[in-house]
Amino acid sequence: MGQMLKCVSPIDGSVYAEREVLSAEAAFKSAARARAAQAEWAARPLQERVDLVMAGVAAVGAMNDEIVPELAHMMGRPVRYGGEFGGFNERASYMAEIAADALADIAVGEDETFERYIKRIPHGVVFVVAPWNYPYMTAINTVAPALIAGNAVVLKHATQTLLVGERMAQVFHAAGVPEDVFQNVFLSHDVTNDLIAGKAFDFVNFTGSVGGGQAMERAAAGTFTGVGTELGGKDPGYVMEDADLDAAVDTLIDGAMFNSGQCCCGIERIYVHESLYDAFVAKAVEVVRGYKLGNPLDAETTIGPMANIRFADEVRAQISEAVAAGAVAHIETSAEDDGGAYLTPQILTNVSHDMRVMRDESFGPVVGIMKVSSDEEAIALMNDSEFGLTASLWTRDVDRAAQVGDQIETGTVFMNRADYLDPGLCWTGCKNTGRGGGLSVIGYHNLTRPKSYHLKKVTS
Repeated sequence: MGQMLKCVSPIDGSVYAEREVLSAEAAFKSAARARAAQAEWAARPLQERVDLVMAGVAAVGAMNDEIVPELAHMMGRPVRYGGEFGGFNERASYMAEIAADALADIAVGEDETFERYIKRIPHGVVFVVAPWNYPYMTAINTVAPALIAGNAVVLKHATQTLLVGERMAQVFHAAGVPEDVFQNVFLSHDVTNDLIAGKAFDFVNFTGSVGGGQAMERAAAGTFTGVGTELGGKDPGYVMEDADLDAAVDTLIDGAMFNSGQCCCGIERIYVHESLYDAFVAKAVEVVRGYKLGNPLDAETTIGPMANIRFADEVRAQISEAVAAGAVAHIETSAEDDGGAYLTPQILTNVSHDMRVMRDESFGPVVGIMKVSSDEEAIALMNDSEFGLTASLWTRDVDRAAQVGDQIETGTVFMNRADYLDPGLCWTGCKNTGRGGGLSVIGYHNLTRPKSYHLKKVTS
């Protein structure tokens, strides 16, 4: 038996699932089968591809009662939240709705002499490397539009959510998507690098850590294979003096703590105008003290363990370093906090950008709150980050939000909401958050290449 991938459950530290990785030879054969099957898939009518993909999406929904506790076992999200099918279906459905327009030829002009147009051509084989934190929703962001556009897809899922890609592939195949057109694979890092470096794929879409994204780019160097990345985040919230205070607290704290803070666009730092600061902190602490940390299989649990002890260790380190440097921790350690994956959610004040908790990605249930006196101060602090995914602005003034948003180095500007992915908008980032864009019309453009037709007519 070769190398095994093991999903260790954060509930109790037991091995929940394990799968053997493919050898390099088997992995290259898998990619070759995808390439051989892609042309026939792309030749099918667009509506047929749409219908087959959406049948696969519906089949995932039919398994939701099995999927929800499985996710709790694999990555710790409480069962009370019901899984990911709502967002999974919303994203796939939107991309299905816009496919005909997004993939339509672009007419440039036609007269008695010339016909000119641009077609959108599928890349060929798209490699999707999906993360564990929202394993179904992050995968479908690329899987659905890539298949609809006529690509073959090879999916590699994170070890922490080992069974997700397997489930998706099985039900998509049962719905009629050919087995070689959509494949789930279990790969080691070395074989993954070899496949990319060996030009097994025509486009790579990676969601994960900055280090992982750098590894993808290094593997692709010199191959001219396109690489799209969505990496780390340190997303800020800014509460202006005219904000709806209750709504701001409820939304921003939920955005910081939901899924144990393990959200790429989760709120990790909050800047509050001095006139609302004390009230905001008091209300935020009250909200977090109302959470129930515990076993995610318990319907009463509102915040479960982090997906892995090493993730919790990093958050504890950031909190302890901040407190040692003068930060104030407002939440008492929960009795369920075991020093391992089960971690007390925390609110910190008296923080500064000298502390890692305000600079490094935490990806856990902790948020630092700072007082500001002006838009200019808030903008400078929000931009003082190596990341740029989303920013959440709280005000009653749309024009002011737009003006502030124009000055923030970020991929998405929210006003009076946070931690949401609208499939009609391009999901993108800047700086160390990565490059590229998913969903929306732009998502289709990134999963295809333009091909120009300049056709001169014979007139005599």
